[in-house]
Amino acid sequence: MNNIENINNIEFRYEDFLEYLIQGNKNGSSKLIKNYVSQGMKIKDIYEVIIRKSLYRVGELWEQNKVSVATEHMATAITESILNELFEFNISDARTGNKIIAACVENESHQVGIKMVADIFESNGWDSYFMGANTPTTELIDFAKVVNPDVIALSLSIYFNLPVLKRMIIEIRRQLPNIIIIVGGQAFNRIPFDLDKTYKKIHFLPDLYSIEQFIANWQSQK
Repeated sequence: MNNIENINNIEFRYEDFLEYLIQGNKNGSSKLIKNYVSQGMKIKDIYEVIIRKSLYRVGELWEQNKVSVATEHMATAITESILNELFEFNISDARTGNKIIAACVENESHQVGIKMVADIFESNGWDSYFMGANTPTTELIDFAKVVNPDVIALSLSIYFNLPVLKRMIIEIRRQLPNIIIIVGGQAFNRIPFDLDKTYKKIHFLPDLYSIEQFIANWQSQK
């Protein structure tokens, strides 16, 4: 079997999950992930090296016209159902009292990545408020004023929505000047991240491992 990878002595092929997604095989996808869980693979590793990698590949195949929009949507729907199945493994009884709002940029419909970010914070004892796809800036800010989060996380999947992200940051900064904002998403595979040169308290976190490091160093981020 080609492309076998190993993490913490657990062998896997992300392509196996990818193939199930493209086939629309929800049962096979779920069983495969549950098998990795039973072997002791950490949820953050499943998210990063299997699920995230597979969805990025589906997106690339769609851009190359090798899979249809319907296939891409189906793969996303299957993945979201699996994230729901895994949520019980992400709950931590120890709570920190910290809060994060996680949302997609306006006009963005790809919400799986930011959902995984919210789950990682939740697994580390944070209270996460997942607002999902195409989050209007005004509603995000109004909600933030109610729950008073420590962090707002924004996901950008489509690079040409960068001006929208910048407008969101400007408005968040205007009304919530001290809030820490973290940004990530597949779009930054194509464009450089330089928002921290213009805006204060902005952190670019390219993957879930950097999210974990951010959380571990939280006190120094304030």
